[in-house]
Amino acid sequence: MAPRGIRHILGAGLSATLLLSCTTNGGDRRAPEPGRSTGSGFTMHYEEPTQADRPSASFLRDRTTAATAAHVLNTLLTLNQQITVASRSCNGEGSAYDPQTRTIELCYDDTTEDRALFRNAGRHPADDETAAIATETLYHEAGHALIDLLDLPLANRQEEDAADQFAALMLLRTGPTGERQLRTAAEAYELTTATEDQTDSRDEHSPNPVRAANHFCYLYGADPDHNKDLTTTGRLPSARATTCPQEWAAARTAWTTRLQPLLREQLE
Repeated sequence: MAPRGIRHILGAGLSATLLLSCTTNGGDRRAPEPGRSTGSGFTMHYEEPTQADRPSASFLRDRTTAATAAHVLNTLLTLNQQITVASRSCNGEGSAYDPQTRTIELCYDDTTEDRALFRNAGRHPADDETAAIATETLYHEAGHALIDLLDLPLANRQEEDAADQFAALMLLRTGPTGERQLRTAAEAYELTTATEDQTDSRDEHSPNPVRAANHFCYLYGADPDHNKDLTTTGRLPSARATTCPQEWAAARTAWTTRLQPLLREQLE
C-alpha cells in the first residue's frame, strides 16, 4: 500500500472558516461528474488516466467502488457544502484530501500498486482486495474532510488515527463485507511493513505495523467471537486484545458524538 495523505499534512491548518469562504471550485480545474449535484455532499469526478493507469481507472469505474462509498456517506450525512471525490492519476504522490479545494484525490496509480501488492503475495486476481483498499482509502480521506469541515481540534498523528477510526467505523457498520474489507486493509499494512520507507518526516501516519494492529483491534473489539482467530494466529497479542472492546467503543463513541449534527440516521 503506497503512503497516503502526505499532501493533506502539507495543507493542514486551514480552518473550516476559510473553507466556507471559498467559492465552489474556486477556479480549480476539477469539475464534478456531469449530472451530479454541485451544491453539497460527496460528488464523484473521474479524470482521464495516464496510459499506465487505464486498467485501474476502468476497474474503479466498473466496480463503482468510490461511487458506492460516496453514496453511503451521502446517505449517512447531511453536508452544507460539496466535497469532490476526484479519481485521477497522481504520479505517485498518493491519495489525499486537499482542504483548499475540498477535494479527495483517489489515485489510479495507488490502485495499480495495491493490486500488485496482493498479487505478489499470491492473491490472484486480487479484485476484491484492490476494491477493499480503495474503499478504505476513500473513507480515511473522508475522515480528514469531516475533521476539517467540523473544525475539530485534532492535529498531526491524532488526526491520522482518527481518520483511520472513521474508515473502520464506516466499514464495520456494513456488516460482513465491511469486516472483510477492514481485515484486507490491515493485511495491506502488514504486507508493506518490510518494504515501505517509514522515515518521511512529513508523514504523520502511525507506522504501518501500528495501523495494521489498530485495524485488527477494531475488528476484534467490535465482535470478539467472530474475530477470535486474530488472537490465535498472533496477529493481535492477548494483552492488546483485552483492551480492544474498550478501544473500539471509545473510537465509535467519539465519532458518533462528532457527527451528531450531520447525521441523517443513527450510526449502528
